[in-house]
Amino acid sequence: MRILGTHRLTKTYAGIPILTDVTIDIQAKDRIGLVGPNGAGKSTLLKILIGETSYDSGEIYHPKDVTVGYLAQNAGLVSSRSIWQEMLSVFQHLIDEERRLRHMEQLMSQGEVYQDQERYQQLLEEYSRAQDAFKAQGGYEYEAKIRNVLHGLRFAHKDYTAPVSVLSGGEKTRLALAKLLLQEPDLIMLDEPTNYLDLDTLSWLENYLSAYPGAILIVSHDRYFLDRLATVIYELDHTKITCYQGNYSAFIQQKSARLEQQLKQYRRQQQEIARAEEFIQRNIARASTSKRAQSKRKMLEKMEVVERPRTEHKTALFRFEAGRPSGYDVLKVEGLKLGYDQHHVLAQNISFSVFRADRIAVVGPNGIGKTTLLKTITGQLPRLSGTIQIGAHVKFGYFDQEHDKLHPHKTVLAEVWDDYPHLQEQEVRSLLGQFLFSGEDVNKTVSALSGGERARLALAKLMLEQANTLILDEPTNHLDIYAKEVLEEALEAFPGTIIFVSHDRYFLNRLATKVIRLTARGAEMYLGNYDYYLEKRKEQAEIEALGQQKALEQSTKPEQHNYELEKARQRELRKLKRRKEQLEGEIKQTEEMIKTLEEQLYSPDVYQDYEQAQEVQRHIDAARQTLDQLLEEWAELEEQLH
Repeated sequence: MRILGTHRLTKTYAGIPILTDVTIDIQAKDRIGLVGPNGAGKSTLLKILIGETSYDSGEIYHPKDVTVGYLAQNAGLVSSRSIWQEMLSVFQHLIDEERRLRHMEQLMSQGEVYQDQERYQQLLEEYSRAQDAFKAQGGYEYEAKIRNVLHGLRFAHKDYTAPVSVLSGGEKTRLALAKLLLQEPDLIMLDEPTNYLDLDTLSWLENYLSAYPGAILIVSHDRYFLDRLATVIYELDHTKITCYQGNYSAFIQQKSARLEQQLKQYRRQQQEIARAEEFIQRNIARASTSKRAQSKRKMLEKMEVVERPRTEHKTALFRFEAGRPSGYDVLKVEGLKLGYDQHHVLAQNISFSVFRADRIAVVGPNGIGKTTLLKTITGQLPRLSGTIQIGAHVKFGYFDQEHDKLHPHKTVLAEVWDDYPHLQEQEVRSLLGQFLFSGEDVNKTVSALSGGERARLALAKLMLEQANTLILDEPTNHLDIYAKEVLEEALEAFPGTIIFVSHDRYFLNRLATKVIRLTARGAEMYLGNYDYYLEKRKEQAEIEALGQQKALEQSTKPEQHNYELEKARQRELRKLKRRKEQLEGEIKQTEEMIKTLEEQLYSPDVYQDYEQAQEVQRHIDAARQTLDQLLEEWAELEEQLH
């Protein structure tokens, strides 16, 4: 069933086209992702659909009985009520109905009503119908529903009687999202809903929206989110919209194939046009062939010309280079305590090591101290206790998600040139051009820049540092999908070490080779990318559940014991098989690392340097010891499984 749509919608602003012939179709259960570069008009389209912004021409199909809920970017909830009262307001009709039921119960309990059997019977029947309707509308479940949504969006630790006005900007945005989810309109439209959400909250939101009874239209740069949720992708680019079936990954494949096909059609037609024009030029003056040439000319005039497909976006082009390589041991953290002071500790007992060329993602809930950890490592914040050992020749380059080190009153040109005065002005302008600052853009003040522009400026300055160890705090914030892809390619080609914090799970998966999970009690290291980390976390949860199950078995009845024991045995076998597969991956990775180290050892630069050769040999010995342990564990598992 079609619940909302447009036909050839057009919008211009100050004579500049924003939307051209935009046609979309939204069905009752659709999960639609709306993508496109920053400034393409995605938010404008959503505002047109809800009637907040006008349009020039075209049609909008919106049945009166279809309800639409919309949440703009960073649209915080404004209210004088408490958190709980604000959420309850969604269910005011049920609260009123509940009061009516209580009133009817009081009437039926009165003696004069009870004695009037006819009146009592009428009231009883009315009460029964009202109670059934109340139950069908979720009257006995709405408080539990509120608690579920507030818990999922990380309000469980909050005092629900606290006024909305005391919440932070991010909390108000999350609360606005909570209220919208509880309202359950036929169509939810969300503009960048993943801002301010940590990884656990993102996972919860994905699951909640997957089971949502209505349709969903989401503008997002979160590719992992779109992969998990979307079944249809609309791309808005160069004022026009194109529909693709499937999730984000399917969209990338289909778009590539479509562009390739369009390019073939364009080239084929251009060849046909060139041959026709050549024929006309050679034959138009000849009496014997003039009619054929004129016919060809008319054919060309009537031909519908295929436009050359736009295969590239205007994106930043850059790469990170390390001025001097670091030693193999980059960083060693032991017993670190993080916080603002001894009375405000965020996390403690943090220990881990970082080696050259590691790509380490730091994950954990919001507020646990991920940014604090990065700033402590780089010396911007003091450590409360513990040690941080920085390896030889390590040079940190830090990307701050808030861009606090940019000077708001400087121009873009001065922001870079003042820090690197040895460069010529043309060199600075050329560099800024790589990051899409061209012409008069370089004379803008930093305060006038958008979030994406400030991020690109900070990346430009980071590139000039030529650090060998990059410390990145939310580097993909404010970047559109195309800019993220360029950044990922630049970081993948970087020869040094990267430690980063990000909520972009697609970015985490593509870049990370190790994941550190930060908790209040310490840090856990996982080898692999983000998906591998999730799998290991799931396995750990199953092991904990198995332990609880075994404890439960002690108290089960004798006739249930064998059944429960067999279930536990099967779970244990599945766990052992997963561990065996993981070991095989770790064995392969360790063997490859040994091979790489041995190649280093036999290179002239290393074996002619005694100290460097000793260091490499020490790492080879350690890796071989690890390999022996892995092989021993693998052999034990192989024996248990057979």
